[in-house]
Amino acid sequence: MVSSAPASSPTTIRPLAKVRYELLTLGDELLLGLTANGHLTFIGAQLGRHGVTLARNVTITDDADVIVNEFRDCWKRADVVITTGGLGPTCDDRTREAVAEVLGQRLVFDPTVEQAIVDRFTRIGRKMTPNNLKQAYTFERGEVLPNANGTAPGLWVEQDGKVLCMLPGPPNELQPMFTEQVVPRLARLGLLQEREAYVQLRTAGIGESALETKLQPLFDRHGDALSIAFCAHQGQVDCRLSSPSGQLALPELEAIAADCAALLGEDFMCYGHSSMAQVCADLLRSMEKTLAVAETATGGLLANSFTDICGASKFFAGGCVCYSHESKMQLLDVPEDLLLQHGAVSAENAVAMASGAAEKLGADYAIAITGFAGPCGGTNENPVGTIHLALYSPKGAWSKNLCYPGPRATVKVRAVNAALDWLRRELVRTTTGKGPPPLRSRLGM
Repeated sequence: MVSSAPASSPTTIRPLAKVRYELLTLGDELLLGLTANGHLTFIGAQLGRHGVTLARNVTITDDADVIVNEFRDCWKRADVVITTGGLGPTCDDRTREAVAEVLGQRLVFDPTVEQAIVDRFTRIGRKMTPNNLKQAYTFERGEVLPNANGTAPGLWVEQDGKVLCMLPGPPNELQPMFTEQVVPRLARLGLLQEREAYVQLRTAGIGESALETKLQPLFDRHGDALSIAFCAHQGQVDCRLSSPSGQLALPELEAIAADCAALLGEDFMCYGHSSMAQVCADLLRSMEKTLAVAETATGGLLANSFTDICGASKFFAGGCVCYSHESKMQLLDVPEDLLLQHGAVSAENAVAMASGAAEKLGADYAIAITGFAGPCGGTNENPVGTIHLALYSPKGAWSKNLCYPGPRATVKVRAVNAALDWLRRELVRTTTGKGPPPLRSRLGM
């Protein structure tokens, strides 16, 4: 789908280091807290990967006067303005009209966009209402960004030596549009780097301060030519290496990253942005092995981390979410006397769950999680935040006891990350032949 209106001539923009980006996120639902402003997180991260930083983000209501005033100010200051939301078919979608007023452009009806909307409604088997045609109006001197996942196309304008990019609000529409269309366009105009502006190492099982301390001797060799940034997650820390001055070329940054990875050993997870589940999946596929999971405290979160990966059926046999004693006995063959003697939150039960999952689902490896995620439950012996993990492998089965005090959602995420990291380390040791993991306790099979 292309716009019926021709694009304007290429925009001349100042050097990349001085380009000012502003993001205008629109929607009453954002200010009411009904929807999280994930657009700032996503767009900010994407731009950062390509060497530019958002100078400003403002979230405003759907009121037309507010949009006009705020966009006018953004357009005066910025070289690139990105807007999100307000391009849909309903009466509260006013962004297109308000921005057209500021730019002094007419909105023209685009039959190509109309046909794309009609075709989408036909594909999903729904009747199109007339108000959907509002989305077929585009700028007379602009371009259309096709929307493969929705009805509202994105809009692109180059005017006054500036760039305007307007994106629909739903993340499943905005995100692929941004990575597949917006980033390449901005790169062609010289407004961001085509490749990533830094080399990133992902680590697991080591804290941010310990990571810096361990790597600092390597960093000191390069002085001010090397820029370091850390970003801590739950159970994971990213380290970004860059050279804003340009003194260190990409091959030199990659060599430094390789030295860091060698020094970190098993604490090094991967280069780039892969999730821990993706790293485990890649290892399992390379070994032609399969995995099963069994969960109580995390309620399917562990299984979901694997099923989010395309082609999961190649390595993921399946999982069981078992909260009651009966479900553990029926689905995983956990002995009743074991549950009565040791309880559901115990190392013994975790190992039995992992072994049962592997045997029932015919998997080479299995992970089990049980515990008290809180805020209720817990005992003197196993307070809230207690997590028992178990790992089943061709070598045997082991358990690990952890404690993560905190809100329920945090405990669940940290338990899953700990389980994934344990699996990752075992798979790495197996592929490199370094022997079994040094675990806290091993239970006889």
